[in-house]
Amino acid sequence: MYSSEEIAVTARPAGRSALRMGPAELVQAAAMARRFYLEGKSKIQIAEEFGVSRFKVARVLETALERDLVRIEIRVPAELDAERSDALRAHYGLRHAVVVESPAEADESPDPENLGEVAADLLGELVNEGDVLGLAWGRSTIHMAAALDRLPPCTVVQLTGVYDAGTAERGSVEAVRRAAQVSGGEAHPIYAPMLLPDPATAAALRHQTGIARAFDYFDKVTVACVSIGSWEPGISTVHDMLSDEERAHYASLGVAAEMSAHLFDTQGRRVGRDLGERCITVEADRLRRIPEVVAIAGGQRKAEAIAAVLRSGLVTSLVTDTAVADLLLTSEPGQRPALERADPDD
Repeated sequence: MYSSEEIAVTARPAGRSALRMGPAELVQAAAMARRFYLEGKSKIQIAEEFGVSRFKVARVLETALERDLVRIEIRVPAELDAERSDALRAHYGLRHAVVVESPAEADESPDPENLGEVAADLLGELVNEGDVLGLAWGRSTIHMAAALDRLPPCTVVQLTGVYDAGTAERGSVEAVRRAAQVSGGEAHPIYAPMLLPDPATAAALRHQTGIARAFDYFDKVTVACVSIGSWEPGISTVHDMLSDEERAHYASLGVAAEMSAHLFDTQGRRVGRDLGERCITVEADRLRRIPEVVAIAGGQRKAEAIAAVLRSGLVTSLVTDTAVADLLLTSEPGQRPALERADPDD
């Protein structure tokens, strides 16, 4: 499992430059560095212990760094790539970006399961007591929920209907129940398909008591977890639910990505808005008002779709893998950083 960043500090004589210091100086500098970096003592406390001024302590610590007595190493778990994570965050104007090592073997399948494990720990950091956590349908969110082992007390609400009502117990309904169980909070699942035959049927379902109760929470969601799909078989739930004629129609509109039944072209603009009228899902304008929207998506086949959704400005944070991160870093980020939310009608 993913753990927080660790900083390891060693204090020891090293290198030729250190030899220019006398043995007493070396011992004292190493001792002061050990107190400061490893034991967490303040410069004033160290000064009092050694009977010197805090200004001398500061000079000694600075010299220890310059002369290689102190070596500071920033260590994160091997499966995390801190450099790519920071670069990706800056490139797309995200609040958080966490990049996980891609599977060792060549694998083009979407959403490696280790993304869910990392996302579970990320939610443990982002969710506060009293928050409302929203979970959308997706393989990655299901993997994330299964990996959850800590969450502060919060309400958990389902943001979309399910891919197949007959598999609800193994899908997003179970994910909502699992998250609520871990947090000890209320669960508000949606027992309905994501896509309905026509707008009238969808509208009628939205007014059913249980579904309406879940929808009432959408404006209260503080952290949301979503998946991203590319417009091809097996990589987008919505794509797989449509007829060949419908797929061709939306493809003609330039759809490149799907997230929670909302379609986007390569520039992150929403297309095919009529589809939303047939879907049980959180509306795009509500999604945009959620303070933290975490997308969990990986696999090279999804890279272009992930870039498109990032350009929409709907997502504030991303958990992905190194192969996707490399492709995203070579793509134009667009003009819509998530932290400067664009008008949902654009």
